[in-house]
Amino acid sequence: MLQVKELPDAEVLKKFTKRYPDANIEQVLQFLTFLRVASDLSTGLDKFLGSYDLLQGRWWVLLLLMREDDFTSVPSTLARQAGVSRATMTGLVDGLQRDGLVSRVTDPLDRRQSRVRVTAKGQSKLDEVMPDYYQRLNKLMSVFDKEQGEHFMTLLLALKNQRHIFE
Repeated sequence: MLQVKELPDAEVLKKFTKRYPDANIEQVLQFLTFLRVASDLSTGLDKFLGSYDLLQGRWWVLLLLMREDDFTSVPSTLARQAGVSRATMTGLVDGLQRDGLVSRVTDPLDRRQSRVRVTAKGQSKLDEVMPDYYQRLNKLMSVFDKEQGEHFMTLLLALKNQRHIFE
């Protein structure tokens, strides 16, 4: 994904309003800043996870498996939960299996289907990563007091409810 490192200022955006009169400079700046911050946070998370030899996709698969009572799930469910294609999930699971972080097991109720399970090594990897992750997350989100955090969540959910606009 291409990321614009330098956001346009109001002067630059005024040029666009001459050609596109529906452009609201303030809202455009808000949106671009939101995207920039989200991209920066995602890049930072990638760097953090990389220090543990993980990528976001693989980390999310491990977390999704940890949500399950028996630490197992089927690849199609994992793909749906992660918002990726089944082919992408297959690649993620293959890599995790190659590194010994998950295993494929035959579904006891339907022997035609395999399930993915976190291994002891996968659990150990999460046990290594998560305390540091939560410490960093707590530090990041401490910029908000309780009331600001709740307001921030309200704003994020309002944006989430409008995401269909770009679909």
